[in-house]
Amino acid sequence: MALSLFCWGLWLLFMVTGIMLAGFLGLVWAIRLCLLGFSAVNILRLIVLSSTSSTGNVNIVVASILNPLVCMIPFLILWTRIGYSIIPIVYFFAFSSSVSIISSMTFISVLNSVGIQNLGVPSLPLFKAFLINWIADLNAPFEGFLEKLGENRSVEVSLIKFNSSKLKAIIVVPSIHPGPFKNVGSSLLPSMLKTTLERKLNCVACVPHGLFGHEFDLASQIQNQKIISQIVESTNCKVSSAKATPLIKVRNELVTAYCQVFGDFALLSFTLAPKTTEDLPHELGLFVQQEGEKYGLEHVIVVNAHNSIDGVVNLQEVLTSLKDAAATCLRKASALIQTPFEIGAATFVPKEYSLKEGMGPGGISAIVVNVGKRKNAYVVIDGNNMVSGLREKILSTLSSVGIDEGEVFTTDTHSVNATILSGRGYHPIGEVINHESLIEHIKNVTLAASSGLGPAKVGYASMIIPDIKVIGERRLETLCLLIDKTLQKAKKVALPLFSVSGILLMLFLLFV
Repeated sequence: MALSLFCWGLWLLFMVTGIMLAGFLGLVWAIRLCLLGFSAVNILRLIVLSSTSSTGNVNIVVASILNPLVCMIPFLILWTRIGYSIIPIVYFFAFSSSVSIISSMTFISVLNSVGIQNLGVPSLPLFKAFLINWIADLNAPFEGFLEKLGENRSVEVSLIKFNSSKLKAIIVVPSIHPGPFKNVGSSLLPSMLKTTLERKLNCVACVPHGLFGHEFDLASQIQNQKIISQIVESTNCKVSSAKATPLIKVRNELVTAYCQVFGDFALLSFTLAPKTTEDLPHELGLFVQQEGEKYGLEHVIVVNAHNSIDGVVNLQEVLTSLKDAAATCLRKASALIQTPFEIGAATFVPKEYSLKEGMGPGGISAIVVNVGKRKNAYVVIDGNNMVSGLREKILSTLSSVGIDEGEVFTTDTHSVNATILSGRGYHPIGEVINHESLIEHIKNVTLAASSGLGPAKVGYASMIIPDIKVIGERRLETLCLLIDKTLQKAKKVALPLFSVSGILLMLFLLFV
């Protein structure tokens, strides 16, 4: 409907111009400009429908030309009644259709060549697959391209398993970015993984964000299933340690780091809140592992809290502060005496929040750890970051109900991305969700977890999963630049190509 309306507007410009010329040069110019407008509309419809429709070429040509032809019937009746011969106009329709098809297909072929040169795949089918996902939520066509373009990498996944009288909770931290958007690639991995583990193991599962960026987006649902099946198989790891340290907090001028040691491994998290905390560099994880080994830790599971968005932060400028906070936090935590601990966990999915409000299907999870009568809480929200200041409100409320220390994480799920028309294309947690309502839910989930505290044992597993198809940094950059390159090519080609087409049509019209 929008295309038809726009085409009528374009056609009307030609008609008005023709009527103005007719006052000076004769009525025939009104007819010629109307027919030229018919050709312009044909070309436009062919380009738009070829770029967006998944139907066959024959259907596209028929759909493009049939509508303008039907619209020409009243004009043909009028022109024949005032004495103009229909035969030259019929010849023009045949010539116009040929020129329209050739010029539009040439234009599309030139645009496709940009994608072939840069990615090895044509531009417009890739764009078409994106539109199909955006409009109809069909992910397979776009993921088919990502599978072709992706590269095989080995990815690391760490998990922590808490047992009380039974399996109580699992924290999974994959070195995978949950993107790129909506239901494409690994965007839904945090909630998919959570749902699968909770269903199979009858426990609370949560999937906070690791340290990697979009270069580690998975290419398709096939890759998701590989990851999920490997993680499920690894949940039988031993739970041997019954001791932990209290949660240690280290704060410098930019960074807040939390660390808690369980037996021979540690859980360490970072936030730059209230400043923006987005994806953190992989080299930070390597540094943390090396620091952990200095203090006799077999493994350090690193979480990016991803819990504040307020402008842009240059990560290279804060990297030193991140490393300093990590080193200090690990040193202090590993020096503490470990004592028996208790664990409690709960989860809740608020029905009033949807993807458009920024809440993913994983909802809210809370794990409460009680060590030496000091309770700390890990709250995980299935969302893509949260507005600056909300984290502090949540922690203040938790403090008022008996939580001594805690941190709020988001999963960075990109299932919420590309769901709304805005600058970001999504709402961070708290941008449109009512803060008081959300905090009340978080408080209730945390209290439910706290009420179920019981003596616990803990274990961990760290695995490397080989041959996982990810988009990759180089391909990601090329994809991001492809639209701009294609538009630049279109600007260069459009004027000469369609000028030649217009001249050919106008020359033919001189005989009409």
